[in-house]
Amino acid sequence: MSKPSLPTLFNPLECRPDSYQGWYQQGNGLWEQGRFAEALMSFDRAIDYYPEDYWAWYKRGIVLEQLGRFTEAAESYERASRIQPDNYWAWYDQGCVYLQELGLYDQAIAAFQKALESMPEDYWAYYRIAEAYRLSAKYEQALEALNQALAARPQDFWSWYRRADCLRHWGRLAEALKTYQKALEIKPNDYWAWYQQGQIFQKINRWQAAIECYQSALDSNPGDDYAWYEQAICNGFLGNLEEALFCVEKAMEVAPRTYLKLAEKEPALLGLRETPRYQTLKSRWAEDSSAASDSLES
Repeated sequence: MSKPSLPTLFNPLECRPDSYQGWYQQGNGLWEQGRFAEALMSFDRAIDYYPEDYWAWYKRGIVLEQLGRFTEAAESYERASRIQPDNYWAWYDQGCVYLQELGLYDQAIAAFQKALESMPEDYWAYYRIAEAYRLSAKYEQALEALNQALAARPQDFWSWYRRADCLRHWGRLAEALKTYQKALEIKPNDYWAWYQQGQIFQKINRWQAAIECYQSALDSNPGDDYAWYEQAICNGFLGNLEEALFCVEKAMEVAPRTYLKLAEKEPALLGLRETPRYQTLKSRWAEDSSAASDSLES
């Protein structure tokens, strides 16, 4: 059975090759079919005939994003924004390109702030502003933007979670712990909210509290090597050698060479390294690595 042919898109242009509307409609049709390079050509031709058309510049930006040409996409959105300064979408999409693809955080913040002039209560613009400030390590400004986002969506997990991240990086650890707990009220089984609490408790030497957080993280993601290894370290500091060895073994199921190397250097696991069980584990992985190496060479 033959595949159905794609609809003909050039009919409007056969009669009026200088028609803006024809080129624009053709660009839309090609874009919907995923034929992005051809869609870009059509939008460019539409702009040749109508250089001040907001929608052609805006759609051109979308196509350029899908082609991975992010700097040009931002420029196309910026041109659309100059034509219609009060249109939310070109400012917002421009900000997303600067934030997520180009890492130009100041430009992203400026674009999202312009978007907010059109939609002053918009959750997403405030959240993206906060992300730009957070990634710039400007945590106070990020918290202010997240407060605005939470005013729009008080039960938003990600705003609470990122708020906790900002507080943690800023060194306000007690507030960060409370804020991760607030995020967990909304999404009780979130791996990362539990894991980050474990990191904070570990940093302030509250080993048992850290272990409990890591275990809660593992309840959500039982195969996670990070949480198993961090739990091993905490058990090592508490002198719980059997528990520490069990956790090291679980981490090594994922990445044996990595965690054997780490365990050999970790001060908290010094006592563990002296046990016969650890020495047996070490020898076993050394033999397995040697056998694998011999197999590759042969």
